[in-house]
Amino acid sequence: MKTNDFSSSSSSSSSSPSDRRIGALLRHLTAGTDADRVSSVFASPTSGVTGGSVFAHLVQAPEDPILGVTIAYNKDPSPIKLNLGVGAYRTEEGKPLVLNVVRKAEQQLINDRSRIKEYLPIVGLVEFNKLSAKLILGADSPAIRENRVTTVECLSGTGSLRVGGEFLARHYHQKTIYIPQPTWGNHPKIFTLAGLSVKTYRYYDPSTRGLNFQGLLEDLGAAPQGSIVLLHACAHNPTGVDPTLEQWEKIRKLMRSKGLMPFFDSAYQGFASGSLDTDAKPIRMFVADGGECLVAQSYAKNMGLYGERVGALSIVCKAADVAGRVESQLKLVIRPMYSNPPIHGASIVAVILRDRNLFNEWTLELKAMADRIISMRKQLFEALRARGTPGDWTHIIRQIGMFTFTGLNPAQVSFMTKEYHIYMTSDGRISMAGLSSKTVPHLADAIHAVVTKAL
Repeated sequence: MKTNDFSSSSSSSSSSPSDRRIGALLRHLTAGTDADRVSSVFASPTSGVTGGSVFAHLVQAPEDPILGVTIAYNKDPSPIKLNLGVGAYRTEEGKPLVLNVVRKAEQQLINDRSRIKEYLPIVGLVEFNKLSAKLILGADSPAIRENRVTTVECLSGTGSLRVGGEFLARHYHQKTIYIPQPTWGNHPKIFTLAGLSVKTYRYYDPSTRGLNFQGLLEDLGAAPQGSIVLLHACAHNPTGVDPTLEQWEKIRKLMRSKGLMPFFDSAYQGFASGSLDTDAKPIRMFVADGGECLVAQSYAKNMGLYGERVGALSIVCKAADVAGRVESQLKLVIRPMYSNPPIHGASIVAVILRDRNLFNEWTLELKAMADRIISMRKQLFEALRARGTPGDWTHIIRQIGMFTFTGLNPAQVSFMTKEYHIYMTSDGRISMAGLSSKTVPHLADAIHAVVTKAL
């Protein structure tokens, strides 16, 4: 099996990184004499340093490969510059969008003079948690009906993944998680720092710019019994390549036969196809068989609540009493990490999900965003075909969601940035949401130029 290790963490370790850090601190504080302990705790931060900063030895860290694209874009004075690296929706005019339904929900919150700003419980806003579970699992989910699901509010998708990863590192018997190759650049960092050993399974086939389904099945089939497997619920990032429902069923059967633990990352529910239920089908297939799984949700994309950091982690268990104990342990993960989550964003989501009129309005706005992205795919494909650009570009309209994996290499990306002021990640991923009818021709010209040029 072709896998890569992202960490050297021992898979047999029974303690989490935070436990080990606490243990090291206790050993440090209990070592030596009382006088030694007092002096070590209260010593000046610059003890032993004669002038200069105690951090002078630090090297400049590199920019995040995704967020760094926007930094470079902002520094470019060109009037024709185009940012296709940002993972956020833009209007046809290239502007950020706050949904009308979000503004209505916020106004309701503002008008409610009984609202207070007290701390939320460790698990977050209870109503938000219940509504989030119903949204992703389905209101008629047997797991919800049987109280086999525990849901906690987290700091968007990233926080949900981190909390879930650390929970598994502490309490699950397998410490290895398999992630698709390629995947979102933050995934390996999140799970490594959570205390898991990270390996990969084949996913994308560069030759077809589609799914390497056979390689995926072979790698998961060779994974050790009980391993954790990260699955993109829909709109795979960065490729935009998703399995068909028939392929999902084969994946489900294989994983259940080997006792592999599914961990879904659902960052784009409703944002891929325009249908909340369609985009949740893979998750619901796994829940319907009665098995266990984890689901990380984000409301950044589908409600445009990027800066509010609103998300949820749901863990589906086999019994209600187990779900209760799981929640108690999740609290122990969250409390020292960020104590409890913020209230505002979760309240916005709860208002929208509980109000039938607002919910229906949200689904219309959500579909409009998804439809505009689909339209950009069609326009770009047609523009390349009209130019006679060499190669097969049908993958642009086959792929789904916010991103397209163009197949361009780092040298070609660099050329497009230098000559056409088009910014994207070096792997050739572009955000279709950053395009407009006005900028499609500029991008098509750049792609045509770079593929007809020997680089």
